Amino acid sequence: MCGRYSLTATAEAIVEHFQLLRPVKFQRSYNIAPAQKILTIVELDDQSRKAVYLYWGLVPSWSKDRKHSSHLINARAETIREKPSFRAAFKHRRCLIPASGFFEWRQDAIGKQAFHIHRADQQLFAFAGLWEQWQHETETLYSCAIITTAASELMQPIHDRMPVILLPEQYHQWLDKTAEPDHAFELLANQAYAQMATTPVSDWVNNPRHDDERCIQPMPY
Repeated sequence: MCGRYSLTATAEAIVEHFQLLRPVKFQRSYNIAPAQKILTIVELDDQSRKAVYLYWGLVPSWSKDRKHSSHLINARAETIREKPSFRAAFKHRRCLIPASGFFEWRQDAIGKQAFHIHRADQQLFAFAGLWEQWQHETETLYSCAIITTAASELMQPIHDRMPVILLPEQYHQWLDKTAEPDHAFELLANQAYAQMATTPVSDWVNNPRHDDERCIQPMPY
Protein backbone atom coordinates (compact mmCIF):
# COMPACT_ATOMS: atom_id res chain seq x y z
CA MET A 1 0.00 0.00 0.00
CA CYS A 2 0.97 3.66 -0.01
CA GLY A 3 -0.07 5.56 3.08
CA ARG A 4 2.50 8.34 3.33
CA TYR A 5 4.57 10.32 0.84
CA SER A 6 6.57 13.52 0.34
CA LEU A 7 6.40 16.41 -2.12
CA THR A 8 9.30 18.75 -1.54
CA ALA A 9 9.73 20.38 -4.96
CA THR A 10 9.12 24.07 -5.49
CA ALA A 11 5.90 25.34 -7.03
CA GLU A 12 7.90 26.48 -10.05
CA ALA A 13 9.38 23.01 -10.54
CA ILE A 14 5.91 21.45 -10.40
CA VAL A 15 4.56 23.86 -13.03
CA GLU A 16 7.48 23.10 -15.34
CA HIS A 17 7.51 19.33 -14.82
CA PHE A 18 3.78 18.86 -15.40
CA GLN A 19 3.54 21.54 -18.11
CA LEU A 20 0.88 23.55 -16.31
CA LEU A 21 -0.38 26.77 -17.87
CA ARG A 22 -1.00 28.53 -14.58
CA PRO A 23 1.02 28.97 -11.38
CA VAL A 24 0.14 26.61 -8.56
CA LYS A 25 -0.44 27.53 -4.92
CA PHE A 26 1.62 24.99 -3.08
CA GLN A 27 3.49 24.48 0.17
CA ARG A 28 6.03 21.68 0.21
CA SER A 29 5.41 18.80 2.58
CA TYR A 30 7.74 16.11 3.89
CA ASN A 31 5.05 13.86 5.34
CA ILE A 32 1.71 13.79 3.50
CA ALA A 33 -0.91 11.54 5.09
CA PRO A 34 -4.43 10.31 4.26
CA ALA A 35 -7.41 12.58 4.94
CA GLN A 36 -5.40 15.61 3.81
CA LYS A 37 -6.12 17.64 0.69
CA ILE A 38 -3.34 16.80 -1.73
CA LEU A 39 -2.09 18.30 -4.97
CA THR A 40 -3.19 16.43 -8.10
CA ILE A 41 -3.02 17.02 -11.84
CA VAL A 42 -6.00 16.54 -14.18
CA GLU A 43 -6.33 17.02 -17.92
CA LEU A 44 -8.98 19.36 -19.32
CA ASP A 45 -10.99 18.85 -22.51
CA ASP A 46 -8.44 20.84 -24.53
CA GLN A 47 -5.69 18.52 -23.18
CA SER A 48 -4.16 21.26 -21.04
CA ARG A 49 -3.36 20.31 -17.45
CA LYS A 50 -4.64 21.83 -14.28
CA ALA A 51 -3.53 21.46 -10.66
CA VAL A 52 -6.36 20.77 -8.21
CA TYR A 53 -6.50 19.80 -4.55
CA LEU A 54 -8.41 16.62 -3.70
CA TYR A 55 -9.17 14.83 -0.44
CA TRP A 56 -6.94 11.75 -0.10
CA GLY A 57 -9.36 8.91 0.58
CA LEU A 58 -11.71 8.23 -2.32
CA VAL A 59 -15.44 8.33 -1.61
CA PRO A 60 -17.46 6.54 -4.32
CA SER A 61 -20.24 8.64 -5.85
CA TRP A 62 -22.83 6.09 -4.69
CA SER A 63 -21.67 6.05 -1.06
CA LYS A 64 -24.28 7.14 1.47
CA ASP A 65 -21.77 9.03 3.60
CA ARG A 66 -18.17 10.19 3.69
CA LYS A 67 -17.09 7.55 6.20
CA HIS A 68 -16.64 5.09 3.33
CA SER A 69 -13.39 6.89 2.50
CA SER A 70 -11.44 5.62 5.49
CA HIS A 71 -10.23 2.50 3.66
CA LEU A 72 -9.94 3.86 0.09
CA ILE A 73 -6.62 5.67 0.05
CA ASN A 74 -5.34 3.03 -2.42
CA ALA A 75 -6.79 1.11 -5.37
CA ARG A 76 -5.25 -2.17 -6.50
CA ALA A 77 -4.25 -2.05 -10.17
CA GLU A 78 -5.12 -5.71 -10.66
CA THR A 79 -8.82 -5.22 -9.87
CA ILE A 80 -9.39 -1.58 -10.71
CA ARG A 81 -11.58 -2.34 -13.73
CA GLU A 82 -13.96 -4.55 -11.75
CA LYS A 83 -14.25 -3.01 -8.28
CA PRO A 84 -17.47 -0.95 -7.96
CA SER A 85 -15.63 1.70 -5.93
CA PHE A 86 -13.14 2.41 -8.71
CA ARG A 87 -14.30 1.21 -12.14
CA ALA A 88 -16.18 4.38 -13.14
CA ALA A 89 -13.35 6.62 -11.96
CA PHE A 90 -10.84 4.49 -13.86
CA LYS A 91 -12.80 4.95 -17.07
CA HIS A 92 -13.43 8.67 -16.79
CA ARG A 93 -11.50 10.33 -13.94
CA ARG A 94 -7.81 9.53 -13.88
CA CYS A 95 -5.27 11.91 -12.37
CA LEU A 96 -1.59 12.32 -11.57
CA ILE A 97 -0.41 12.77 -8.00
CA PRO A 98 2.96 14.60 -7.89
CA ALA A 99 5.53 13.20 -5.48
CA SER A 100 9.18 13.44 -4.51
CA GLY A 101 9.13 10.11 -2.68
CA PHE A 102 7.00 7.78 -0.60
CA PHE A 103 7.44 5.99 2.72
CA GLU A 104 7.17 2.35 3.60
CA TRP A 105 8.01 0.40 6.74
CA ARG A 106 9.83 -2.92 6.98
CA GLN A 107 9.35 -5.18 9.96
CA ASP A 108 12.57 -6.65 11.34
CA ALA A 109 13.76 -8.28 14.55
CA ILE A 110 13.91 -5.03 16.50
CA GLY A 111 10.80 -3.33 15.16
CA LYS A 112 9.76 -1.35 12.11
CA GLN A 113 12.26 0.55 9.99
CA ALA A 114 11.00 3.42 7.84
CA PHE A 115 12.30 3.91 4.30
CA HIS A 116 11.96 6.87 1.95
CA ILE A 117 11.72 5.63 -1.64
CA HIS A 118 12.58 8.24 -4.26
CA ARG A 119 14.07 8.64 -7.69
CA ALA A 120 17.82 8.12 -7.67
CA ASP A 121 18.25 11.50 -9.37
CA GLN A 122 15.93 13.16 -6.81
CA GLN A 123 13.60 14.37 -9.57
CA LEU A 124 9.83 14.70 -9.41
CA PHE A 125 7.57 11.88 -10.53
CA ALA A 126 3.86 11.05 -10.33
CA PHE A 127 1.67 8.34 -8.89
CA ALA A 128 -1.20 7.08 -11.03
CA GLY A 129 -4.40 8.17 -9.34
CA LEU A 130 -8.18 8.24 -9.62
CA TRP A 131 -10.60 10.93 -8.52
CA GLU A 132 -14.30 10.98 -7.78
CA GLN A 133 -17.08 13.46 -7.00
CA TRP A 134 -19.43 12.69 -4.11
CA GLN A 135 -22.48 14.80 -3.42
CA HIS A 136 -25.07 14.71 -0.65
CA GLU A 137 -27.67 17.46 -0.42
CA THR A 138 -25.60 20.67 -0.28
CA GLU A 139 -22.24 18.99 0.37
CA THR A 140 -19.79 18.15 -2.43
CA LEU A 141 -16.50 16.32 -1.93
CA TYR A 142 -13.78 15.73 -4.52
CA SER A 143 -11.54 12.86 -3.46
CA CYS A 144 -8.83 10.59 -4.82
CA ALA A 145 -6.89 7.35 -4.37
CA ILE A 146 -3.38 6.22 -5.30
CA ILE A 147 -3.15 3.09 -7.45
CA THR A 148 -0.85 0.34 -6.19
CA THR A 149 0.75 -2.68 -7.81
CA ALA A 150 3.05 -5.57 -6.93
CA ALA A 151 6.41 -4.42 -5.57
CA SER A 152 9.37 -4.02 -7.88
CA GLU A 153 12.56 -5.98 -7.23
CA LEU A 154 13.94 -2.98 -5.35
CA MET A 155 10.87 -2.74 -3.12
CA GLN A 156 10.32 -6.43 -2.40
CA PRO A 157 12.64 -6.57 0.65
CA ILE A 158 10.60 -3.75 2.21
CA HIS A 159 6.99 -4.40 1.21
CA ASP A 160 4.99 -6.50 -1.25
CA ARG A 161 3.08 -3.50 -2.69
CA MET A 162 4.03 -0.09 -4.05
CA PRO A 163 2.33 2.83 -5.81
CA VAL A 164 2.21 2.85 -9.60
CA ILE A 165 4.87 5.33 -10.71
CA LEU A 166 4.50 7.10 -14.05
CA LEU A 167 7.18 8.82 -16.09
CA PRO A 168 6.65 12.14 -17.93
CA GLU A 169 6.29 10.46 -21.32
CA GLN A 170 3.39 8.42 -19.90
CA TYR A 171 1.41 11.28 -18.37
CA HIS A 172 -0.78 12.04 -21.38
CA GLN A 173 -1.60 8.39 -22.00
CA TRP A 174 -2.82 8.10 -18.42
CA LEU A 175 -4.79 11.36 -18.36
CA ASP A 176 -6.32 11.19 -21.86
CA LYS A 177 -10.10 11.04 -21.40
CA THR A 178 -10.71 10.33 -25.08
CA ALA A 179 -8.69 7.11 -25.11
CA GLU A 180 -10.07 3.66 -24.40
CA PRO A 181 -9.55 2.66 -20.73
CA ASP A 182 -7.58 -0.40 -21.86
CA HIS A 183 -4.99 1.98 -23.30
CA ALA A 184 -4.48 3.50 -19.84
CA PHE A 185 -4.52 0.07 -18.21
CA GLU A 186 -1.46 -0.89 -20.26
CA LEU A 187 0.55 1.48 -18.07
CA LEU A 188 -0.53 -0.41 -14.96
CA ALA A 189 0.10 -3.85 -16.40
CA ASN A 190 3.48 -2.99 -17.94
CA GLN A 191 4.94 -0.41 -15.61
CA ALA A 192 8.23 1.14 -16.69
CA TYR A 193 9.88 1.87 -13.37
CA ALA A 194 11.98 4.95 -12.94
CA GLN A 195 15.44 4.42 -11.48
CA MET A 196 14.52 4.45 -7.79
CA ALA A 197 16.49 4.37 -4.55
CA THR A 198 15.57 3.44 -0.98
CA THR A 199 16.85 5.47 1.95
CA PRO A 200 16.39 4.43 5.60
CA VAL A 201 15.05 7.29 7.71
CA SER A 202 14.32 7.77 11.40
CA ASP A 203 11.05 7.06 13.17
CA TRP A 204 10.38 10.81 13.19
CA VAL A 205 8.25 10.22 10.09
CA ASN A 206 6.01 7.77 11.94
CA ASN A 207 3.98 10.63 13.38
CA PRO A 208 1.95 12.30 10.60
CA ARG A 209 2.04 15.56 12.54
CA HIS A 210 5.78 15.75 11.92
CA ASP A 211 6.36 17.63 8.67
CA ASP A 212 9.92 18.83 8.23
CA GLU A 213 13.25 17.77 6.71
CA ARG A 214 13.90 15.26 9.49
CA CYS A 215 11.29 13.00 7.86
CA ILE A 216 13.56 12.35 4.87
CA GLN A 217 16.97 12.75 6.48
CA PRO A 218 19.07 9.60 5.82
CA MET A 219 20.18 7.55 8.78
CA PRO A 220 22.59 4.60 9.11
CA TYR A 221 20.95 1.20 8.92
